[in-house]
Amino acid sequence: MNAAKTILVAPLNWGMGHATRCIPIIRELKEHGFEVVLGSDGVALALLQKEFPKLECVELPSYHIEYAKKGKYFKWKLLKNSPKMMKAIKEERKQVKALVKSGRIDGIISDNRLGVYHKKVPSVFVTHQLKVLTGTTTWLSTKAHHQFIRKFDECWVPDVAGTPNLSGKLGHPKKRSKNIHYLGPLSRLESKVLPKKYDLMIILSGPEPQRTLLEERLSEEAKHFDGNVLFIRGKMAAKQEQFTNLNLDVYNFMTSSQLERAFNESDLVLCRSGYTTLMDLAKLGKKAFFIPTPGQFEQVYLAKRMKKLRLAPFCEQDEFKIEKLQEVASYQGLSNVFDVGDLNLRLSLFQGE
Repeated sequence: MNAAKTILVAPLNWGMGHATRCIPIIRELKEHGFEVVLGSDGVALALLQKEFPKLECVELPSYHIEYAKKGKYFKWKLLKNSPKMMKAIKEERKQVKALVKSGRIDGIISDNRLGVYHKKVPSVFVTHQLKVLTGTTTWLSTKAHHQFIRKFDECWVPDVAGTPNLSGKLGHPKKRSKNIHYLGPLSRLESKVLPKKYDLMIILSGPEPQRTLLEERLSEEAKHFDGNVLFIRGKMAAKQEQFTNLNLDVYNFMTSSQLERAFNESDLVLCRSGYTTLMDLAKLGKKAFFIPTPGQFEQVYLAKRMKKLRLAPFCEQDEFKIEKLQEVASYQGLSNVFDVGDLNLRLSLFQGE
């Protein structure tokens, strides 16, 4: 009997979205008899360790992703940090080479970690951004992204190939490589019928300082909301913390099982318009209000697209007032709009001798 193949699953540490959408991939790998090694850094690695405490972990170099305090400087902040990012990519390439040479891994699934691949083992890149929006430099950022994607055997897109779809032009450019494979949306959550506990669920995510800036604004606004509020701060820590303040039940973070219950017990969700969040909302069929991260072209595009489709409203961070949540009533929500069926993972890629 052949020994179980070991797959390195390595999400980028950019908020928690890349890590959380790897959870259903890891579950599927384990169900099909694969061993899994987790590879990441920071809050992304901490989250996966809490979800899968028995799995082996490898700490990879940090990309040092930071947001600017003002959205108009978002792109320039990333450009300024690009030398650190390229250094991290070079360092993670060395780590991956060592892992392959030692025989510890037989395959790779990298969620947006550009240096986590190897020509001697099957390597997969996971992304919903086949078109990388950066304003006037979109053509350049997209071209650079595809230079990396071509180094992988396959690119898995967490969306459906046809329409309607979640990612729009991000995951469905006019021209795309032959190694593109559509998985269907990825979500670690399941829809359940539970009694309503919260009128509003606020869930924060993303790199600093924008996560903190939004928390400060929403903490004040939520006090004026007429109803019960669950406020999840999106701060990973060794220990879960919880307290109640007026009408707010506040948690620093929640595990997947707790989060699944919380979503199902809540009427309305106030959150960023990150793609992983959209996949969760579509899976659960929830109504939402979006506040895209200032300057992040992808989140702004997705928020505008949801509004244009009459699925969910949004506003800019500096303009948000709690009264704006009343707009949600005239939108459909993300229920029964997108195909969120079974995952279509190409695990046969890793099963060859």
